[in-house]
Amino acid sequence: MARPNILWLCSDQQRFDTLGVYGNSFARTPNLDGLAAEGVLFEHAYCQNPVCTPSRASFLTGRYPRTCRTRQNGQSIPADEVLVTKLLHDAGYVCGLSGKLHLSACFPEVCTGTERRIDDGYDEFHWSHHPGDDWPTNEYFHWLREKGATFTREKFDGEQYVETSVPEAHHQTTWCAQKAVNFIEASSRFDHPWLFSVNFYDPHHPFDPPREYLERYLDRLDEIPLPNYTPGELDDKPPFQDRDSHGAYCSPDAFDRDHINDRSHRLIRAAYWAMCDLLDHQVGRILEALDRTGQRDNTIVIYSSDHGEMLGDHGIYLKGPYLYDPAVRVPLIVSMPSAITKNIRSEALVELVDIAPTLMAAAGLDVHPGMQGRSLWPLLTGRADPAHHRDDIYCECYNSVVRRREPKAYTTMVRTATHKLSAVHGLDCGELYDLQADPAETHNLWNSPAHADIKTAMLKRLCDRMAFTIDPLPARTGAW
Repeated sequence: MARPNILWLCSDQQRFDTLGVYGNSFARTPNLDGLAAEGVLFEHAYCQNPVCTPSRASFLTGRYPRTCRTRQNGQSIPADEVLVTKLLHDAGYVCGLSGKLHLSACFPEVCTGTERRIDDGYDEFHWSHHPGDDWPTNEYFHWLREKGATFTREKFDGEQYVETSVPEAHHQTTWCAQKAVNFIEASSRFDHPWLFSVNFYDPHHPFDPPREYLERYLDRLDEIPLPNYTPGELDDKPPFQDRDSHGAYCSPDAFDRDHINDRSHRLIRAAYWAMCDLLDHQVGRILEALDRTGQRDNTIVIYSSDHGEMLGDHGIYLKGPYLYDPAVRVPLIVSMPSAITKNIRSEALVELVDIAPTLMAAAGLDVHPGMQGRSLWPLLTGRADPAHHRDDIYCECYNSVVRRREPKAYTTMVRTATHKLSAVHGLDCGELYDLQADPAETHNLWNSPAHADIKTAMLKRLCDRMAFTIDPLPARTGAW
């Protein structure tokens, strides 16, 4: 069989419970729901860091953030790291990208043009870090000018936290999808295998869907559940969580839980889900191009996100040094009609670091010796138990988000099928949850004498995972 094509769809800041197929009864996501029916959906897929750059560096290299030395936003990936896209390119794949990459610092003050790139393997590179006209190389804005359009945002009916942006026809998500469609159509005339990364910016904040997508939710606004937050629950949790609940990103009054009323909470959720609905519609256009050009059977389609979004749960918005499921559990769907088992819902614990070795295996290539993930290919193709892949999940956040936080927050987490432990290093505090009795992660058992043995066992497991994430490179070449 010919090497498969790879369509890698990656949203930004999309938590696991945003699709109909994941149980969201409000979302309108027929295309992604259909993709899941044609392949494998992972119920428990986790990123390795709750922030963009370290997460993306991790899943593109198949290495943990601290191993690939890309632990923070604002940090740039070292030039000697090897991306899976580079390995596939060197093996004969033609690789393309539209949208965000964010493996290097992308703040306008330090990035005056396209973000710094290493030898990433992308032959076609349509870059737009976000829909803001901060760089002359933001291709999305060139496309808008060609259409005679401009990018605007406006407050939605005076709402402080929700905006609306341009109509779907002029949206950055639509532009990302169109670049993918163009690439797919062009590639259909050639015999070489290809990979295309579609890196949408949605549903990353600000919460600003097209008005027509948000208005769909207004008739059911009162039915939307409020965030999962119990007053007082942060009293015995790491102190930066309570601080951040009064100002996301250490910014005073930004999403202060005391100043957000119930209607605003529901509108924010509606706007966020509306952005996911837009993603689904544009994914449908891309999948239709695969079908129309006869490439669907031999194309691996991956849908995932780089990390989640707190969305008011536990009193917190956006993201930070907390490793609750809303922050680190993401959708992961993989489909390929000619090879991957259909309509499987896997309960296995999987990490996004597993994607890179999976793609190498699917392409019939040796896994790079620096990769630390475990290939999902046997599970995807029916040669391994879909209910088990790992015994635990490991995540880390080493001062990853904002520079001005004091004291710095260094948090690591291990999660099994039954428990989750997050240790805050240097502050003598942490979190322990019994996921069977408390799946919402509300009741912290860190200081519970009755759970001391479980805490000790989980701390040992965490210590082991941290030890086992040591860089396997350079490889050992002799006995001594």
